[in-house]
Amino acid sequence: MDTLKFITAGNVDDGKSTLIGRLLYDSHSIHTDQLGVLQKQSKNVSKNSDIDLALVTDGLRAEREQGITIDVAYKYFATANRKFIIADAPGHEQYTRNMVTGVSNSDLIIILIDARNGVTTQTKRHASIGSLMGLKKAIVAINKMDIENYSEEVYQKIKTDFEALLPQLHYDEVNYVPISALVGDNIVSISQNTPWYKGSSILELLETVEIDSQENLPARFQVQYVIRPQEDVLHDYRGYAGLVLSGKYKVGDDINVLPANIPSKIVRIERDLTDVEEVSAGDNVVIHLENDIDISRGDSFILSNDEVQQNNKITSWVCWLDHQNLQLGKPYLLQHRFKSVRVKIKAINQRWDVNNWEFVETDQIGLNDIAQIDIQSNQPLVFDTFLENNKTGNAILVDETSNNTVGALMIL
Repeated sequence: MDTLKFITAGNVDDGKSTLIGRLLYDSHSIHTDQLGVLQKQSKNVSKNSDIDLALVTDGLRAEREQGITIDVAYKYFATANRKFIIADAPGHEQYTRNMVTGVSNSDLIIILIDARNGVTTQTKRHASIGSLMGLKKAIVAINKMDIENYSEEVYQKIKTDFEALLPQLHYDEVNYVPISALVGDNIVSISQNTPWYKGSSILELLETVEIDSQENLPARFQVQYVIRPQEDVLHDYRGYAGLVLSGKYKVGDDINVLPANIPSKIVRIERDLTDVEEVSAGDNVVIHLENDIDISRGDSFILSNDEVQQNNKITSWVCWLDHQNLQLGKPYLLQHRFKSVRVKIKAINQRWDVNNWEFVETDQIGLNDIAQIDIQSNQPLVFDTFLENNKTGNAILVDETSNNTVGALMIL
C-alpha cells in the first residue's frame, strides 16, 4: 500500500485544521483515547461531531490560545486503499518558511478558499509556493459553502477566478470541490446539499490520485556510512550504506563513483541483513563494489549510462529561514543530503514578491523571503535540478557561527 503525503494551505480561519479534523473524524481515524481528551478540551463543538475538530491538529498551547496554527502539524491515517501523511501549514505570511518546509515533503496540496471571500492574495501565494516547490497535483477546496447556502454560482465564480491563475503555475491536475468542513459536506462522501456537484469527495480524490513514483526517476544513491568492521572474521568486508533516493539498482550494474568519477560494478546488495538482487527508491541498503576505492561519506553512485550535473557553481531558489539577513560573501555550510561543503553567496539575482506575483531586484534577503541566488562551493556538488528530482535537488544552508539552519535551497 503506497503513502500519499499532502499539505493543506489557506488563509487564516479558512478552516484548514477543521478540514483535517473532519477528514480524520469521519474516516474513523481518531483513536478512542484521543477522542476522550479532545472532548474534554473542546469548547466549540463542531456540527455532526462531539469535538472541536480544529484541536485535532492545533497541538501547541500557544496556537490554541491564539486560535491559529503556527507550526507545521503532521497527522497520519490510513484507509483500505492508501496511507496518508497530512501536513497542516500555517496561513500567516510571517510563517512562509513553515509552509515551505511542509510543501517540500508533499505530493499534493489542498488549497482552501473561504466561499465568502473567494480568491485572495493569500490564495495566490499558497498556490504559487506549491507550484514553485514542484507539486503537480492540487485540490481546491471551496469551504464554508453552508454559509453561502451551497450556491453553485458562488462555487463556479471561485473556480473561474482560480483557473485564471493556472497559466502562471505548473500544476498538471487541479480538482475543485465545494465543501463544508464544519458540517462534513463532500469531505468523506458526497453531500446531498450539493446535488449540482458531479465530482468526487476530498477523500475519494486523495485515495485515487496518481503520484509519480521516485522509482521511475534516474537511479541516485549517496553514501551515508562506509562500513569496515574491525573484526578478523570480516576483514574483507567493505560496504557502503545509505538510502536509495530514486530509481533502482541491481547486482551487476556498472556505476561511476562521483565526484571522483571512478568506474566500478555492483557485486552485492544487502537490505535488512539479507542479500537481494535489486533495490529501489526508499530502500535502506548496503552496496558492495568489485574494487576497493577511496569512497567517503556524501559520494554518489550513478549508473554509468546516466547523466547528472556536477559543478561548484549553482543557481538556486532559497527560502530564508533566519532572523538575520543573508550576507553576501559570508561563508556558509551547504548540506546536500550527507555531503557538506563550504560555500559563499556570490549574488542575489532577484527576490520573488509572492503576494504581487513579480520579481524584484534587491540586495537584501530576510526572514521568509524567497529569492534566486548564485552560490559557489569549495568543491563540486553532484545534483539534479529540484524540478527533475527533488531528492537530489534540495539542500540547506547552515550558519557555522550559530549552527542555525538559515536557508532552504531548491537547485535550478
